[in-house]
Amino acid sequence: MLRRSIVVVLLVLSGHLAEADAQPIRDARRGELLYSTHCLACHNAQVHWREKKLATDWASLQAEVRRWALLSKLEWSEYDVEAVTGYLNDFHYRYPVPD
Repeated sequence: MLRRSIVVVLLVLSGHLAEADAQPIRDARRGELLYSTHCLACHNAQVHWREKKLATDWASLQAEVRRWALLSKLEWSEYDVEAVTGYLNDFHYRYPVPD
């Protein structure tokens, strides 16, 4: 009985560890999907490369994503804002990400 309990606990823990490892991949995919679905109609790559861009660091990039989500009435969660910010940062900006 004790062995069975230990095996069950180990299986549960290993499932959580696998989920934790997969989280960044899901975030990147989610961010790309949200951006492609809701933002690409108005934004092309030139928006992110222009000289007068409003995003100058991680915090301002996140603020712009949040602002446009609100203006577009997308009702994104904080998780969605983080995912899109992460996608844009990885793909276009490469700003240092705070801990």
